[in-house]
Amino acid sequence: MSGSKSFKKLVLRMRSKRGVEVVTNVVSSVPTVARLKSIAALGPYLKSFSIVIVFVVISAFFALANEYFMTWLNWVNLLRQSSINGVLAIGVTFVILTKGIDLSVGSVMALAGMIAASLVTSTNQHFVLWAVLAGLGTGAALGLVNGVIVTTFNVPPFVATLGMLSMARGLTLIFSEGRPVPNLSESFRWIGGGSVAGVPVPVLILFLVFAIGWVVLSYTTFGRYVYAVGGNDKAARTSGISTRSVIASTYVISGLLAGLAGLVLTSRTTAALPQAGIGYELDAIAAVVIGGTSLAGGRGSLVGTLFGALIIGTINNGMDLMGVSSYYQQLLKGAIIVVAVMLDQFRK
Repeated sequence: MSGSKSFKKLVLRMRSKRGVEVVTNVVSSVPTVARLKSIAALGPYLKSFSIVIVFVVISAFFALANEYFMTWLNWVNLLRQSSINGVLAIGVTFVILTKGIDLSVGSVMALAGMIAASLVTSTNQHFVLWAVLAGLGTGAALGLVNGVIVTTFNVPPFVATLGMLSMARGLTLIFSEGRPVPNLSESFRWIGGGSVAGVPVPVLILFLVFAIGWVVLSYTTFGRYVYAVGGNDKAARTSGISTRSVIASTYVISGLLAGLAGLVLTSRTTAALPQAGIGYELDAIAAVVIGGTSLAGGRGSLVGTLFGALIIGTINNGMDLMGVSSYYQQLLKGAIIVVAVMLDQFRK
């Protein structure tokens, strides 16, 4: 008995010593815990600026891979190329925020550019303003048709805009009879090829559209309605929001900006081409998704979309400088879209 009692005392003494050691270790690790908490506090900021960090990392990689990447001339060209996709992506962002999708923007921009170019050449290269308004009006009208089909007839956005993709392309071919429209006036070509104080006009258009869109989404009632409808359309409807009007309006905005992108593209190529805009809808959607806008709606920002478009443009430009085939570029962009959606699901 006495032996067993002494053994128990020895175990208790060892346990007490171990407890003191554990407490001592915990106390000594308090600075480490504090550092971990401070790192965790940076989480929201890292999440907010993750798209910027990705852009900087990709740019640094191509800068090391090719000596011409960081030249001023190359960056002017990169921004000019990214501006068209950026304008398209801003319009698509409005649609995706309401849980929609717009696959027709590439065909819409082709038709808008064809109509504007035809007016410029048929009026002795005058009345450029009317041609621009006609192109913008064409885009907005086709966007309205998309919105009505989606909201009034309850056709899924994927199906409605896929049908418009084919119809707008068919109208472009019928209108042009499958032939390009060259000989655009100098004033019209200035839209895509001119510059102001050394800054290309398409880049100025992109940042003007971005500024207007950012103000609308951030500081207007309509912008709050867009997020509300995308977040929970039933709750938004119960709150008195006309969800149909909001959704239809986003398709009008997307069509309008597709028309604007079509004008810039036509002006830049100095001719309206029937095959213009093919595949542009995929780049626009990729820019939106890479920028962090959720395909489930209700969450995203135009800042992310802008950097998403710049990332797409940087990848295209950097791979061109490195001599990488366009086939591999398509493969990479597809992989980026899938990874971006997977990350979005992981965040949710």
